[in-house]
Amino acid sequence: MLAINLDMVPKIGMLGFVSYKTPWIHFRRTTDEYILYFVRDGELHIHENGIPYVLGRGDLLLLEPGLEHEGLQKHTCDYYYFHFRHPDIRPYPEEDAAALAKRVLLEEKTLAVLDTDLLGKRAVHDANRPGTCYFPKFFSLKNRPMLQQAFRMIEDILMLYERKANKGNLTALRLAELFLELSHEYLMAELHQARGRSSRSFLKVNALLEYLHQHYTEKISSADIEAAFDCNFDYMNRIFKQATGHTIFQYCNRIRINKAKELIQATHLDIGEIGYLVGVDDPYYFSKLFKKMVGLSPMQYYKKVRESPEESGPV
Repeated sequence: MLAINLDMVPKIGMLGFVSYKTPWIHFRRTTDEYILYFVRDGELHIHENGIPYVLGRGDLLLLEPGLEHEGLQKHTCDYYYFHFRHPDIRPYPEEDAAALAKRVLLEEKTLAVLDTDLLGKRAVHDANRPGTCYFPKFFSLKNRPMLQQAFRMIEDILMLYERKANKGNLTALRLAELFLELSHEYLMAELHQARGRSSRSFLKVNALLEYLHQHYTEKISSADIEAAFDCNFDYMNRIFKQATGHTIFQYCNRIRINKAKELIQATHLDIGEIGYLVGVDDPYYFSKLFKKMVGLSPMQYYKKVRESPEESGPV
C-alpha cells in the first residue's frame, strides 16, 4: 500500500497503450520514476524486486523507482502504461484493509460537515493530510461498471495527452482523478469482501451518508429512510451514531446549515429563501436551528462574514 499526497499532482513522463498480439516478455530495467500498468486484455507476467505478479484483465500494478522489474513469461497482452514522478508518495504501514476503508470513507464524506474535534479518531500520521490517497500496490478491479468507467477515463486522459497544449496540468489532474477513483473502488471492494457484522453495518452507513448528501434539500422522514434502505430506522440511527457521533437527523441538519452558510457567504438571497433551498421551509425554525448550531442568527452570521470572511468554517 502506498499513500499519495494528491495536494500535489503527479508529473507525467509518458503514457500510452500497447497491444502485443504475439507472445511478448517484458524486458529487465530499473527506473527512476513510478510506472502504473493497467491490463485491458491478455496477461502480463512480471516480477519487481523478486516478487512475482500475474496481471489479467482489470488488474493494475504500481511499480516503484529504484526497484528492478522484469518479465517472467511470454504472453499476448494489451495494457495501459503511465510513467510519472511525484514528490510525496510513501509506503503506508500495513493495517487491516477493511478498517482503513471505514476510516477513510467516513472522513471523505464527513470532513466538510463535522467539527474537526469530532474526527479525533483519525490516525495521528494522517491528521493533517486530507488529500491523502491510499493506493494499492496490486489490485484486481472486478466491478464491471467501474472497470468500463476506468477504461473510459483512461482513454480521455490519453486524448488529452496527445493534445500538445494540454500535456501538462490538465492531464496530470485527470490522472490524479483516476488515482482517487481507483483508490475509492479498492477500499469499497475491501469492505465488501470483509466478513463480519461491523463491515456490513458500515456499508449501510456509507450508503446512508450518500443518501443524505443527495437528498438534504428534501423533507426526509424516518419512513423515507426505512423505505430507501429496507431496514428498521432505529437500527439505522443507532449504527449511524456509532460511526459519526450524530443521529441521522442531527447530521442531516448539519449538512443543511453548512450549505446555508455557504449561500449566506456567496449570495444576497433572502434568509427565508436560503432556508427553503437547504430543505427547511419554516423561516422561524430555520433561524432557530441556525443559531443553535452556529451560535449566531443567520443575519448576525451574514454581518460577521462580510466583516471577517476568514472566520467562517464548518458547523
